[in-house]
Amino acid sequence: MGKRIAILAESDYEDLELWYPLLRLREAGYVVTVIGTGSNEAYFSKHGYEVKVDLPITAARPENFDGVIIPGGWAPDKLRRYAQVNGFVRKMFENRKIIGSICHGGSVLVSAGILKGMKVTSVSAIKDDLINAGARYKDEEVVVDRNLITSRRPYDLPAFMREVLRKLEK
Repeated sequence: MGKRIAILAESDYEDLELWYPLLRLREAGYVVTVIGTGSNEAYFSKHGYEVKVDLPITAARPENFDGVIIPGGWAPDKLRRYAQVNGFVRKMFENRKIIGSICHGGSVLVSAGILKGMKVTSVSAIKDDLINAGARYKDEEVVVDRNLITSRRPYDLPAFMREVLRKLEK
């Protein structure tokens, strides 16, 4: 297929929300690149699983990717503090590349400034943040609005990945 997908990583990511997409995308034949903030060469999940970084955000170019996945957990609160991460996600959105965000991943979408008028979902803890950023919140397992695909929690991963793969196949 040749399509390249970025997965953003930082410490305290939600295990399933990073590994399920990473393995499912690789299984489907996509090239997956784990991109970190540059603070470490590897990050540990909330439950201690290590993911190695392929590329720091300072070397990541949006034009080299067809999509980006933003896993949840507490990692998004760290990711959103990096202007390069927010700029990467914003440029991907502007270039109509696929953006998948699950759980607390919506925090990065808020900081990237891409939610005005968009339909989204997330873990309920950041619902108000999304609404205050201009999004139209829906409490559904997956919400697709143009190139943005969002889900609430690990239980929604099958629906989330179904929509991500559907978009990638177009």
